[in-house]
Amino acid sequence: MRCVIARFPFDLIKSEVERSMEGITPEPVTGVSVTIGSHKYPVKQVGEVITKQDRRDFTAHEMRRALTRLGFVCHDAPAATPAPEVPSGTGQWIR
Repeated sequence: MRCVIARFPFDLIKSEVERSMEGITPEPVTGVSVTIGSHKYPVKQVGEVITKQDRRDFTAHEMRRALTRLGFVCHDAPAATPAPEVPSGTGQWIR
């Protein structure tokens, strides 16, 4: 599949993306992610590996669109967890 990422054209094939990510340890997911094999990777990490570009050169949206078109399942950013309540020392709980 031909796609443009950071103004550069790429011909991507799903099996080649899977092969490129073999042996790559997933970074912690803080934003949009993609499932490749049994691992969940940040889309920017995948983009950096498969395009050999600095991840600052493209957006997560560009990578999500390309990976979705290839047939991968992408996930939204994880929901923020609320801060735990702790005593303030004044007898009231603060968050």
